[in-house]
Parts: sequence; structure tokens; C-alpha cells
Amino acid sequence: MDRNQVLDVFHWAVMLGLIQSGALGARKLRGGRNPQPRRALPSAHYRDRTETTESFSLDFTAVEENMDNFMTQVKNLAQSLYPCSAQKLDYEMKLHFLENTSVTCNDGTPAGYYLKESKGSRRWLIFLEGGWYCFNKENCDSRYETMRRLMSSSKWPQTKTGTGILSSLPEENPHWWNANMVFIPYCSSDVWSGATPKTDQNDYAFMGSLIIKEVVKDLLTKGLDNAKILLLAGSSAGGTGVLLNVDPVSELLEELGHTNIQVRGLSDSGWFLDNKQYRCTDCVDTINCAPTEVIKRGIKYWGGVVPERCRQAYEGKEWNCFFGYKVYPTIKRPVFIVQWLFDEAQLTVDNIHLTGQPVQEGQWRYIQNLGTELRNTLKDVPAMFAPACLSHEFITRNYWTDVHVKGTSLPRALHCWDRSLQENSRNNKSPPKGCPVHLIDSCPWPHCNPTCPTIRDQSTGQEMNVIQFLMHMGFDVQKMAHQQGMDPSKLLGMLSSGS
Repeated sequence: MDRNQVLDVFHWAVMLGLIQSGALGARKLRGGRNPQPRRALPSAHYRDRTETTESFSLDFTAVEENMDNFMTQVKNLAQSLYPCSAQKLDYEMKLHFLENTSVTCNDGTPAGYYLKESKGSRRWLIFLEGGWYCFNKENCDSRYETMRRLMSSSKWPQTKTGTGILSSLPEENPHWWNANMVFIPYCSSDVWSGATPKTDQNDYAFMGSLIIKEVVKDLLTKGLDNAKILLLAGSSAGGTGVLLNVDPVSELLEELGHTNIQVRGLSDSGWFLDNKQYRCTDCVDTINCAPTEVIKRGIKYWGGVVPERCRQAYEGKEWNCFFGYKVYPTIKRPVFIVQWLFDEAQLTVDNIHLTGQPVQEGQWRYIQNLGTELRNTLKDVPAMFAPACLSHEFITRNYWTDVHVKGTSLPRALHCWDRSLQENSRNNKSPPKGCPVHLIDSCPWPHCNPTCPTIRDQSTGQEMNVIQFLMHMGFDVQKMAHQQGMDPSKLLGMLSSGS
């Protein structure tokens, strides 16, 4: 391809951009909406999970007030489509250490973050990594020996490539691909709550809450000061970290004079229950210690801090603020909850271990009751996505577009949530029709949703279908069919289809 052909492609792309922006302006003047949603082009990356094809309307939030930067993006897109281009798009996030070197990882090494800027976009996504925790010197010493990456920055790589909601590929991340992406590695072991430095008396620093604030301050010098939306997201311990920090981050920005930035939260697999364990054990290590006990011990060891409104609600018992259904009612900013109904980490701390022999009848009942309890705690959460799957963590998985609840994928639900927040901020209307944001499975056992991620037998590594998995879990098809008054083969068919 010669230079003139490249210029022709660029001119075509510019014209397309001007047409689109003109249409956008016309819609603004008319005060109406485009009656026909634009459909995304089909992609081989997506597996056909449902009979209908989802659509994502084009998102112009990053360009409505900055056409120059939009045209730069169009040019980059036109160039990237052809191998003769001199410009190569860079999808990697690059490591930056904090300007404030007094805020550190557990071992005193500097904390930091990974950043991939998206010039012209006014949307920012800050992701908090997960990775359990430690709550006394003994298990923190053990963690340091076996999982040093989660306590020290000494061997962090210079770059990271985002996946799932952190991906810069539209086919993997339909709604957020063009945002500024920030990944904060978890090196504080304190569920992002600590505010204690390393001293001669303290073997380790626990500064999770301070790391988040310092990252936000650093990013203000890199374009965050011009942001329209900041989505604070996280998985597992990072998901709990979102619940603990979304209000403090918003309050920090307001204190610094950035009142126009809309702060929101996306909590994935961080909605833990403080329930009674299936089998009670001594609180010796992270895995076996009951959730309530580990947080009671941890919050003292970390010097943990919780949001002010929750602290007032549970004064003297601040450990309650680490459990989603207790802290959520005290949070002022919008938060979207993503939670597997049968979360593997919850089952682990409840001493349900799904390896080796099929589970006993008492364990099976416990697992089903867990799903019921979790469903009950989520019923009043307006924005959520809760599939009946046995798994842990979701939003950074490469299959995050494939799982559906009631025919809707998580990216679609997040897009609907984004639209509903925009509509509410403009004229206080209800969410757009046909765009659901409250999605929870009603079927009662693990993997009754046919779009759940693949399960593997942990002893053989072989994939299991739903029937094989339920048999492994001790599910008695004959007995259940008899109780339901139906033929066992009919029940098997219903299970296979997820009915």
C-alpha cells in the first residue's frame, strides 16, 4: 500500500468521524435518541451462548467535548488497520512507582501502579488486585516466603497486559476498552484497609488505604484531573477494597477541588458472608480461620480504617464493615456488585473443600443454603450480576463476556448501569427499558446456569459437564426426580439445558 492509499483511508476515517459527531450534535439539538441501536460487528472471539445477539451503542462520552483528541484517535485507528502503518498500538500498562516514597508495600519497598493512558478519554478505570491477606506475624512471615509478589515490589515486571475489563481490545471489553486503565498491585495484605507504616516495632507496613489515595493523587498529574468518570474496580480482596474505599476516594477528590469527577465502584467477588463455618476449626492460618475472626484480628494488626459512615454505624465493631451486606447500605456512591452465588473463596473459609471424594449430604445442603443466604443479602442491591456458578473472581477473566444471567452478559449489564446513571444525573429518570441492571440467578445449585465457566476435575484435570459435576458434588438424580415427581431422564435433560 502506498502513501496516497494510507491518506485515502485516513480521510475516509476523518469523514466518518465528522458524520458521527454531526449526528451526535443533531441528536443533542433535537433532544432525542437514535431509534435504532448500532449493532457490534460479529466477532469470532464471542461464543454463541444465546439465540439473540447483543448490541452495544457507540459511546461518545470520551469525545463529546474534545473533537481534536477524537480525531487523533480516528487517525490512530485508521493507521492501525493496515500493516504498512508506521504506528504500532501499545496495549501494555507501564509500571510507575509512587511519588510519595513513604507509602510502601509490606516490606518497605515502594508501592506503585501500572498505567495505560488513552489520550482524549475522560473515563478512568482503577483496578485493585486481590490475593487474600495475613493477620499476624507468623502467617505474614509465611506469606512473605511463599507469595512475596503480594508483599513486595522488588520483582514486579515493568509492564502488564490487561485482560477482561482491563483489556484495550473492543472484542474483549466492549464498553470500557478505550478508558485510561490503571492496575494497582496488591502488596499490603490488608484488604486495602491499612494505614500503618513499617517501623522498628512493626515488622511490616500495612498501607493499603493510603496506597489507593496516593495513586489517585499521582494520576491527577497524568490526566485524571480532566476525568468525567472514575470507576474504582477490584476482585476478591480488591472487591472488598472497593467497598471500603469508593467513598473515601470520592471525598479525597472533592477535598482537592475535583468535584466534577463522578466516582463509582465495581466490586467483584468481594461480597463475603460472616456466616458460621460448616466445620469450625482453630484460627491458625488464613485458609481455615473463620471470616469474622480473621477480620477481627486483622483490623487490629493492620491498623485498618473503614469508611466514616460505616465506622459510626458499627462503632467498636468496625470489623463488620468488611462484609458487603453490612457496609453497602452505608455507601453513598453508586456501586455495582458482581458475585458468584457459590464463591469458591467463601466455601474455602467455610471449610468446604471440593476435592477428592464427592461431597457428603450435609456439605451439599450447606452449599445450597449458602446460595440462598447470598441471594437474600443481594435482593435489595439495585445494580448487580450474580450467576449461580461455582467460581471466584470474574471481571478480569477472558470469559467474562460469555456468562449470562437471564440472557444478559456482564459487559451489557455494566453498559446499562452506565446509561442509567447518566439518565439519572440528567433528569432523574428510571433505567432505560430493556436494559437490566439487577441480574441474579434463581436456580438453586452450583452451575445450574449453562453459561457458567468450564469446570475441571481437580484430580484429573478433565473438563466436566453439568451432570458430571453434580454427580461429583453428590447430587442424587434419582432421588431428586422422585421428589419432583418426574422421570429421571427428564430431570437430566433439564439440568443439561440449565432449566
